[in-house]
Amino acid sequence: MKTLQIYLSFDGRCEAAFRFYVERVGATMGPMFPYANSPMAASAPSGWETKIMHGSITIGGVTVSGADVLPGQVDETPRGFRIVLESDDPAETERLFHALAENARIEMPIQETFWSVRFGMLTDQFGIPWMVSCARAPEPTS
Repeated sequence: MKTLQIYLSFDGRCEAAFRFYVERVGATMGPMFPYANSPMAASAPSGWETKIMHGSITIGGVTVSGADVLPGQVDETPRGFRIVLESDDPAETERLFHALAENARIEMPIQETFWSVRFGMLTDQFGIPWMVSCARAPEPTS
């Protein structure tokens, strides 16, 4: 395997989500291709010319791509996965969690757990599920 990528589907808010991730978690913006002037332009509904047919950002060396899926093609919130942000700094972990938490559904507030110094889970305002974690240093063995 050469690379691992994540591909997300949005309901018309792909560009807003990616700009939010750039601002909040330090992602780097990649190319953004709107439906207009693309091979998909004819199949996009009126008003979708500026919606994203394909775009990407990079977070921690991982490419996260996505698109605004045409109405009626996807009608459920993503489930069965989470994007995990891991930091080695508890303060940065707190910052990342609270940055993503704006208008989010918090499933587990950021806290200490038996496996992590800081850990929290949320589904952000764009419907994307996240875990934010700062791993506990291993206990020294004697």
